[in-house]
Amino acid sequence: MNAIKDRLKLLDRFIIGKYLGTFFYTLCVFVLIIIIFDLSEKLDNFLENDLSLWQITSEYYAGSIPFYVNLLSPLINFIAVIFFTAKMADQTEIVPILSGGISFNRFLFPYFISASIIFLITLGSNLYLLPTTNRIKNDFENTYIKRRQSIGNRSNIHMRLDSNTYVYMKTFDSKQGIGYGFNLDIFDGDKLRSKLVSDVVKWDSVKKNWQITNYSIREVNGLKEKLINGSGKKIDTVLDMDPDDFSPYNNVYQNISTKKLKEKIEKEKVRGSGVMNDLLYELYRRYYHPLSAYVLTLIGVALSSRKVRGGVGLPLGIGIFLSFIYIVLNQFAQMFATQGGFPPLLAALSPTLFFGALGAYLLYKAPK
Repeated sequence: MNAIKDRLKLLDRFIIGKYLGTFFYTLCVFVLIIIIFDLSEKLDNFLENDLSLWQITSEYYAGSIPFYVNLLSPLINFIAVIFFTAKMADQTEIVPILSGGISFNRFLFPYFISASIIFLITLGSNLYLLPTTNRIKNDFENTYIKRRQSIGNRSNIHMRLDSNTYVYMKTFDSKQGIGYGFNLDIFDGDKLRSKLVSDVVKWDSVKKNWQITNYSIREVNGLKEKLINGSGKKIDTVLDMDPDDFSPYNNVYQNISTKKLKEKIEKEKVRGSGVMNDLLYELYRRYYHPLSAYVLTLIGVALSSRKVRGGVGLPLGIGIFLSFIYIVLNQFAQMFATQGGFPPLLAALSPTLFFGALGAYLLYKAPK
């Protein structure tokens, strides 16, 4: 710790303290405001379902607060940098620093140390914390808030489990974990080897397998066929699928751990069920979204390091406007990637690349 203090000059410690202090303070204020508005909006749902304060806190806000923090962090980051940097410029603190022999690039050094801290926190939460908290939040919303908005059960589901195994379900009830009109076909090349037909298939969340009820199996070996009648019987089997694969909600991929998300991407290469872009965008978003800490810091310093007439208000207003543009671009990029066939990697990176180019231009024009 002492070695770090020796390497960081007084100016560095001052800027880092201002940056992080303003960031976390502003973040807490915004989150508190959002919780108040969110509570007023969803209060009818809470009362209608007779939910206790503990349920609302532990099953909803424990998951939604990290979600809001992650959503707002680019906006708050930008506002924090612009606010205290513009205040320094307005009080004529930056000019003496640059006039004293410190280059503008050296002046940026503590900003990027602070941005690196925020980057690491955001990256860690994206990869490890948010999948868990999003599951808590989305399970609550899907149960109590969105149940009237649900698109209903999935129907006419076709899925390829591997190169030889195909599954079909007429309908699937995601709340009960039950599928109806279930078919399981196993091929050897282009020849059918086994066909299982069942009225009901049910997910056993304890055993982590599927229970097949009232079934029949037709086994084919050349010209020979064998029929197994399982009417009124049940069998347990392990299949490379789970209820999340058939969820009618569009927020299910936010709940998946990064490891499981990568596994689903590999499986989707075989299945071809049409959700590859959703999976890839979610994975790329987790890795590349935190880069906004560097990009928005660069733009914020370039915008607010010059003293302007009107004080802090003008750069702060421009910063808020650009922050909302960044958030909107991210939403459009997600929509284009998941519904418009836009390459997921480019969609995840495009807002950062666009604002990075803007930041480089503004930095070039900034007073040195």
